[in-house]
Amino acid sequence: MFDKLHEECGVFGVFGHPEAANLTYLGLYALQHRGQEGCGIVSSDGYRLHAHKGLGLVSDVFKKGQVFDHLPGRSAIGHVRYSTAGGNDIKNCQPIVVDYSRGSIAVSHNGNLVNAQEVRSRLEQSGSIFSTTADTETIIHLLARAQSDSLIDRICEALHIVQGAYSLLLLTESRLIAARDPNGFRPLCLGRLDGAYIVASESCAFDLVDAEFIREIAPGEMVVIDKTGMKSFSPFKETSPTPCIFEYVYFARPDSRIYGRMVYSVRKESGRQLAREHGVEADLVIAVPDSGVPAAMGFAEESGLPFEMGLIRNHYVGRTFIEPQQSIRHFGVKLKLNPVRDLLEGKRVVVVDDSIVRGTTSRKIVKMLRDAGATEVHLRISSPPTSFPCYYGIDTPSRKELISASHSVEEIARYVTADSIGYLSEEGLLKSVHASGEGCSTFCDACFNGRYPVKFPRLKADKQLGLF
Repeated sequence: MFDKLHEECGVFGVFGHPEAANLTYLGLYALQHRGQEGCGIVSSDGYRLHAHKGLGLVSDVFKKGQVFDHLPGRSAIGHVRYSTAGGNDIKNCQPIVVDYSRGSIAVSHNGNLVNAQEVRSRLEQSGSIFSTTADTETIIHLLARAQSDSLIDRICEALHIVQGAYSLLLLTESRLIAARDPNGFRPLCLGRLDGAYIVASESCAFDLVDAEFIREIAPGEMVVIDKTGMKSFSPFKETSPTPCIFEYVYFARPDSRIYGRMVYSVRKESGRQLAREHGVEADLVIAVPDSGVPAAMGFAEESGLPFEMGLIRNHYVGRTFIEPQQSIRHFGVKLKLNPVRDLLEGKRVVVVDDSIVRGTTSRKIVKMLRDAGATEVHLRISSPPTSFPCYYGIDTPSRKELISASHSVEEIARYVTADSIGYLSEEGLLKSVHASGEGCSTFCDACFNGRYPVKFPRLKADKQLGLF
């Protein structure tokens, strides 16, 4: 319905708290923006693992309070997921739980393994039987086959074989392990609450449960938490971190701190930089809510124009709905956004959004604003043109479907019927990030320029890697 990129997953874990499953449930609520198609929680009572998973939002899957009576124990991990078409199946819901020769283990994964199909084929040829299409299961098979005696060494052995993006949580009867790939593509944070340790994809989840943010788990770091405390390892070859810059642009919640900076500050500064690069004579600035709001505020402040909420978002739109038999113009977008005519009529409007993917939604929004009486519509995008697919955990259309891969800025403006379009430059986005505080200095921005930090298999017909 809405032409946006989609994050694949979010993870949350607790060790050493009497209400571990309940805290995980709340943490998943805070991370719901990272995946809305399925979720699950696995807890440990010290003797065995207990699981509850299902399709739908956290509020749907855990709507009955007695669910938590079946999730006992002082440790738990959880997962929210988004999948591409064909992957939305209960069998792919995480955490994935298995029993094997050395006990039980549950795994939650945010990211995408670029060599998963290659490794899976080798495993299947040697006798492995897979029960899901999730690349996460590849890690479990590798772990079970590893020759090392200790669990930590077996995990390291498995992770040395896979390539790509992973922020992982693994839960056994007595331990919680967190691991982040050497490039640090996806975020992962560490916190404390009443003596318990908490791990989450984003720091906003700590705020909901009143946990203290300690630090981010470093790229290439593995953290092991058990009854003796927390230990940190760096088992991988050191490499230059390349965390995903699109987390700042769109995916992460604005109240989260990732890669050493507040997301809100980066987005607002990117709006200021956008105004410096693509200022225009206009009467007011509006945002495409919600992700475009901080950048629009920054654009308005820098340009001296008033900021108004000219588009109102309906927050109660589900993922499916019944189309009317009599076609309503721009139905999908109108269901989610509505213009405020009194603010827009007779005005020259700057509308700020975070990105353009195919251009279909932008076209409908521009038409909607003109129908509401705007005399000029100038579209400003707080990121560079998205011209290349992502292979590290983001569901991206193929390159031929990305409008900026085959059209100039002027052609895109004509297609969406805007009076003008201005994209933030790559240099401007990096400048906005660095102006927002200390933190990581290098990023993965392959979706803008095609410079991929981790190589992946050659794909036929510009096909996207499967994300499940």
